[in-house]
Amino acid sequence: MKNIKTKISQHVPRRLLNVYGSTKRYFLKQFAPASEKVHVDMATIHHGVFNITYRGIPTLRCPFDYVIYQMILMDLKPDLVIEIGTNYGGTTLYLADLMDTLGHGLIHSIDLETKAPDIVKNHPRVTLFDFGWQGYDVKNISSLNTVLVIDDGSHMYEDVIGALQKFSPSVSAGSYYIVEDGIIDELGQRKQYSGGPLKAIREFLPSHPEYVVDRQYCDMFGKNATFNVNGYLRKI
Repeated sequence: MKNIKTKISQHVPRRLLNVYGSTKRYFLKQFAPASEKVHVDMATIHHGVFNITYRGIPTLRCPFDYVIYQMILMDLKPDLVIEIGTNYGGTTLYLADLMDTLGHGLIHSIDLETKAPDIVKNHPRVTLFDFGWQGYDVKNISSLNTVLVIDDGSHMYEDVIGALQKFSPSVSAGSYYIVEDGIIDELGQRKQYSGGPLKAIREFLPSHPEYVVDRQYCDMFGKNATFNVNGYLRKI
């Protein structure tokens, strides 16, 4: 069989073989059982996000970003992660457990109120703040070397740009300020968030050349195949 394919490839133009292959795959898909067909896009992933948990706690996290976060933590081994937006605390616990694996690091998780269970509240690496990002004292960061910020707050433009202005100076060189959920533009929800995260990023970057969009993470699974569209901001 291999010899036949070799002989065919020697006498039939590659372009024609490619057309034949794509046509064959198309018709096989059309006649495949419905249960075997594949359909996935950002809308279907968005639907699934609301069912994702970590150790039984809701995380509301895109699985692509789940994978990327553990890579970043393993690479940076941060002294402190500032998480804006605790909610149920699933991501907080996930990050804290990763830090346990590393044997290093603390998390300051900030929200107006928290729905986090005791397993999150009592984790030795976690400190919860319930007065919002505006009330957080950046002096808490001054003695630490490697600082990572994750903004998973309201996603309102005003909050995102305000938090960027406040916390971006505290991010250490080589680390990240991660702006979450720029995907709302793709999902048609930009107006609900006054322009949302992407508007804030577009406004922030021109006046902060020390930050660049890290395409390694934004494009790992495809062009901006992440909920944090253009949101992996690396401080250089």
